[in-house]
Formats: sequence, structure tokens, C-alpha cells
Amino acid sequence: MNKYILLPLLFFFLIISCDKKSKTEKVVEAIPVEIKVNRFDKAFFETPPNQLPQLKIKYPLFFPEGNDDAVWLEKMQNPQWRELYGEVQNKYADFEPEKAEIETLFKHIKYYFPETKVPEVYTVIGDMDYKNKVIYSQGLLIICLELYLGKEHKFYEFPEYLKQNFTQNQILPDVVDSYFYGKIALPKDNTLMSQMIYAGKELYLKDLLLPELSDAVKMGYTPEQITWSQENEPFIWSYFIEKQLLFDTDQKLNARFISQAPFSKFYLEIDNESPGRIGSWIGWQIVRSFMNNNEQVTLPQLLQMDAKEIFEKSKYKPKK
Repeated sequence: MNKYILLPLLFFFLIISCDKKSKTEKVVEAIPVEIKVNRFDKAFFETPPNQLPQLKIKYPLFFPEGNDDAVWLEKMQNPQWRELYGEVQNKYADFEPEKAEIETLFKHIKYYFPETKVPEVYTVIGDMDYKNKVIYSQGLLIICLELYLGKEHKFYEFPEYLKQNFTQNQILPDVVDSYFYGKIALPKDNTLMSQMIYAGKELYLKDLLLPELSDAVKMGYTPEQITWSQENEPFIWSYFIEKQLLFDTDQKLNARFISQAPFSKFYLEIDNESPGRIGSWIGWQIVRSFMNNNEQVTLPQLLQMDAKEIFEKSKYKPKK
């Protein structure tokens, strides 16, 4: 076909795609959502020690039974904890921008899941548990602000691959992960393919719920790691096929290709160049391909579908 015919056609389809997206976003914007943010971090460290009983009455969730008041009083006055609080305040004294972003996120969630009840948000300063940066439970969304101070912060004694996601722009992706934990059908088996597509569903959620974020932010990669993944996608897929890994149930494959890690483990020279979780990234591309080729499938339906069916109907082929 003549290139002068192709260009107008491509432009036409681009306009149609953008128009469809803009219509969706207009509907999303009109959905009423108001988030209540409770700054427990401020309340705790700004409350005089002699008013601890009143604080416990106001925030019983954060004072489990069995702990002596001396534990809380020591934390309130400990110089290191107070220094950490000061660092959090320097970054998040005004939480309004983040509040607005969370409200926009939940507008998107309510668009795709109308029955959603908007949670109440609590900001806290915890023990730097990087596996639980955001916790969703019983209608409450708890955000641990000490883990979003910036990857170069002096308090972080973590490996680089973890620190790179201790940034403000990871709050929303972490909220999505926490909120939808337990809402995605668990894999029916332990094959690498099932684990990849489960992770791919989590990431595809971010495509629709966080449309303004880059793939790097959604994935928790650097831009360079996204570029590496795209350029090496054919090799990665060929490796999985040739080594017959897709339907292998060896649990070591999760650690090699799905779990957080400094790099993925092909046991080849390229290992040190690769980002961790490359199997999750491939799973994301499979789910994207499936949704592009099965437009009748809704997002809630996708989350409950079997990995085998998704893979077979995805028509996935790595980009060359």
C-alpha cells in the first residue's frame, strides 16, 4: 500500500483512539469522590506525652492492646523517631497534592468497579517495612510515609533495587497493589505462566487506573530498564520457550523472574544487565495483547479469568 495512503489511515485511527480515551476520562472526572485523610503521623508526634490517653481514644486502631504506654511515650520522645518525623514533614507537610491524586485514582476505580467504597486514608510513620508500604484493610488505606522520602535519603539502608521505588511517584502504584490484593483470582496452578499472567493483571490495572503514569513508574523500573526489556523481549520469550519454562512448576522460577530482585536470573552474561521481575513484565505484555484482541472483556472479568485462557487468546508475539 502506498505510504501516502497509510499515513492518513494511521492518523485517523490515532484520532479515534484518543477520542475514545478522552470520552472515558471525561466520564471519570465527573464521578464524585472525596477522600478523608487522617494525619496520624502528625497527631502522634505533635501530641504532648501527657495527652497520650486522649490520642489512644481518638486512634484506637494504632494502639493494640498488650503494649504498655511506656512503648508509645518512648517513641514520641525518641530523638531518632523525631528526626524521621521531621524528614517526613519536610516532604509531606502539605498532603493535598497526594490527596488529589488518590481521589483521581478512586474515580477511575469507581468507573470500572462502581460498587467500590472509597476508603478512609491514614498517613503513618512505621518501621520501614518495605513489603507493606501501603496497607488496605477493612475500608482503611494506611500509607507509610517514611518509605516515600526519595531513593537517596540518608535513612535508607536498603539495596539499590529497593530504594529506587522509595519515591513519591510510587504511592499511587502501591495503593493499587494493596487495594486489589485479594480481588484478583489466584492462579489455578504453580506454573511460571500462571504467575506471569497474575502479575500481568496487576500491572494492567495500572494501565487503566493510572493512565497518566509512565510504564517505568507503573512497573517500578527506571526508564533504562523499560528500554532494556523492550529491546530484549524477543530473546526473553525465546529463552522461556527453549528452556520449556512456561508450564514448569519449579518454585525457584518465581525468585528468578517474578519476585523483587536486583536482576533476573537467566544464568547468562546478561543477568547483570537485566532488571528483576522480567517475568512479570512479559506477563503484562501478554495481558495487554489479550485485552487488545478481546475488547468485549471487561476489567472485572479479566481479573477472574484463567491464565491459560488469557494466554491462548492473547495472540501474543514479542515485538521485534
